[in-house]
Amino acid sequence: MSEIFRPPVAKIATLAGHRDAVYALTLGSGSTIYSGSADGMVVAWDAAEPTRDGELLARVENSVYALRHLPHLNMLVLGHNFQGIQAIDLAGRKLAHATALPPVAIFEIVVSESRQRLYVALGDGTLAVLVLPDFRLEKLLRLADKSLRCLALHEGRGELAVGSSDALTRILDLDSLETKFTLGESTNSVFSVAYSPDGARLLTAGRDAQIRTWDVAAGYALAGTVPAHMYTINHLAFSPDGQFLASCSLDKSIKLWDAATLTLLRVLDRVRSAGHGTSVNRLVWPGNQNRLVSCSDDRSLAVWQLTVGSYQ
Repeated sequence: MSEIFRPPVAKIATLAGHRDAVYALTLGSGSTIYSGSADGMVVAWDAAEPTRDGELLARVENSVYALRHLPHLNMLVLGHNFQGIQAIDLAGRKLAHATALPPVAIFEIVVSESRQRLYVALGDGTLAVLVLPDFRLEKLLRLADKSLRCLALHEGRGELAVGSSDALTRILDLDSLETKFTLGESTNSVFSVAYSPDGARLLTAGRDAQIRTWDVAAGYALAGTVPAHMYTINHLAFSPDGQFLASCSLDKSIKLWDAATLTLLRVLDRVRSAGHGTSVNRLVWPGNQNRLVSCSDDRSLAVWQLTVGSYQ
């Protein structure tokens, strides 16, 4: 059996400027990333040049838990808790659209390019569907009695995975919004759902600190469970090439896994890696430089560099 490759990982920068916990991260064009915080600030950063200061794009009244970049419209969509969806024109640095939604928290936003729809997970268990490019509200669908916490799209199958605080993950048909599958093996809130880049697997994680793998082609049969963290898993993110999976947790750590086998490769925390000192909330892999960016309750973002070398 070949030896497992464990890439060295080093923190190369701390991005500071937020005044409260940072909950939202999304990828922009190239190496740009956007962050949103409990301080209501939305900031643009360049992960390729992490010594540069961030650029404040918006300041809103309430926390921002969800962000989504729409490259075809050159807009950044933010979920302004209790106010609705707001879209920033990135070229003009101005508010382009605002759509009122039920006055609750907004936990996740995903976009279907093929259907020109925006899907929004709300804190009252409702899924909101908006039509692009005018951000018109098309449908409000109540799916659960508790919060919808996370969303993931499978464009190839026309499916939307919805994780909820009722411990269920629902797989919806993107067009009819009918529930095709209900995954009920989680024992607590589901905070993150992520399809593998090849679309063959769905991974789910949340408050029970387990990562579950589901075989998509086999009708989302449960394929494995890994006890991954000490406490709540807040987010899962596959590297663009599908080689690595990163997870982050309330236990203050980030873990790097072999995506194919879920073999643990690295633990990034305060003691071993000068990592975050409080809950790590979200992760993104910007650009193609084998970089990972995390955000935390400690009000900062961290930029991590993987040294992959000839292993690619």
